[in-house]
Amino acid sequence: MRPRRRGLASVNAEVRDGIVPAADALARTSDIGPPASSQNYRIVALIIASALFMEFVDATVLATALPTMARDFGVPAPTMSVALTSYLLALAIFIPASGVLADRFGSRVIFRAAILLFMVGSLACGQAPTLSMIVVARFVQGMGGAMMIPVGRLVLLRSVAKKDLVDAMSWLLVPALIGPILGPPLGGFIVTYLDWRWIFYINLPVGLLGFWLVGRFIANFREADPPRFDGRGFVLSGVSLGCLLFGFEMLSRPGEGRIAIALVAIGAVTGLLYVRHARGRAHAILDLTLLRDDTFRLSVIAGSITRITQGAQPFLLPLMMQIGFGFSAARSGSITVATAIGSLAMKAFAPRILRRLGFRRALIANGVIATACYALCGLFSPSWPLWAIFTVLIAAGFFMSFQFTAYNTIAYDGVDKSDMSSATAFYSTLQQLMLSLGICIGALALHGMMLARGHSSPAIADFSAAFWIVTAISLSATIWNLRFARDAGRQISGHAGSGEETA
Repeated sequence: MRPRRRGLASVNAEVRDGIVPAADALARTSDIGPPASSQNYRIVALIIASALFMEFVDATVLATALPTMARDFGVPAPTMSVALTSYLLALAIFIPASGVLADRFGSRVIFRAAILLFMVGSLACGQAPTLSMIVVARFVQGMGGAMMIPVGRLVLLRSVAKKDLVDAMSWLLVPALIGPILGPPLGGFIVTYLDWRWIFYINLPVGLLGFWLVGRFIANFREADPPRFDGRGFVLSGVSLGCLLFGFEMLSRPGEGRIAIALVAIGAVTGLLYVRHARGRAHAILDLTLLRDDTFRLSVIAGSITRITQGAQPFLLPLMMQIGFGFSAARSGSITVATAIGSLAMKAFAPRILRRLGFRRALIANGVIATACYALCGLFSPSWPLWAIFTVLIAAGFFMSFQFTAYNTIAYDGVDKSDMSSATAFYSTLQQLMLSLGICIGALALHGMMLARGHSSPAIADFSAAFWIVTAISLSATIWNLRFARDAGRQISGHAGSGEETA
């Protein structure tokens, strides 16, 4: 007779009380989560989102402040992209290790350590006297951020039943979307009336609150027999990702082409060495066998391509507003906040849209609309009325936010619970890598158009062309969206489908 399966509430109690190891308790749950979600899964999602809130506030505030920081450091404004890239580089390097560390030491321990490391990096950023120092401090921040997001997502995936996953993901992203809403106007206010260093100090009280809440409400899930750490794979993947990202970033700087090409070449070679190392290897730091699952593979590929636009937009838009249009930082921030407002508005509609259309049709149609909205940013000019710019950005945030909610949810539809740590680490690594690549491609496109037109500083036409280049790349994700199965994610979305689709 099959043993009766219990919900996560009793499982969590057993784990906290030390009655059974977390791995044994979790073995009683289904592939993604327990048969029924615990009553407080929304609270868990909101606590995890406090970490997202710090990261998103930090990123959006920083983007608004880049021109002012460039003047203080005595460097051209586009060069400040390295301050964004160094953070995302740390994410790409250290995210693969997050799942293994969580399995070995426990998700609560790693989550709290990550918050502390992020706070230390924030304090160092606020004290940085030069661009080089802030690049190093941002890298330290990224080390903390690399563990916060995937470990938090892993906790949520292990706490929520499949039928509640879309709702839980929406709750997870609500405070994270409030961050971008507050970020641009807050950044504009700080830069205009205070000192840009306060951008990093505001992370400290939020981090302290998150540190306490994690210790109070989140169970310390831990594997009884964690896999051995793949040290060689970690080094190979880190060198490959690091060289590729900084190589692409340096391609956007004049006079550094040879070094950039050398870094890209080293990154490509070490990447091939990693693939050879990981092929057929159990518990590789980035488990390539996960790509055998069609839904996971398509979500990774299509989501990665789409994130190029998502990474480039927060870099290009504030620069266009302040350098191209001549707006102040405060005015620029009050406009770019529209994207976050649109993202927040979407969350109430995501479960209903997916229930009605299913994942495949929603991803195809919405992907084209979202990309087209971002392409419209290339038509912006100072002659546009502010309400029109605001409307376009709200629409862009609305549709692109839905796209990522769908990608982030359907990715785990066919992943076994034993592979969940590896899957979250793999997916988060590719996600951050492509956001970094989006910044690099945006900066490269901007510099390329400046060189082609002989401009010493970026003009509005240069920004327009850069927007169209990154959106053209993201539009190609439609090819992969078409390859999703018609019934992909049906248990998650609740989409009944037509008779033909069912057959």
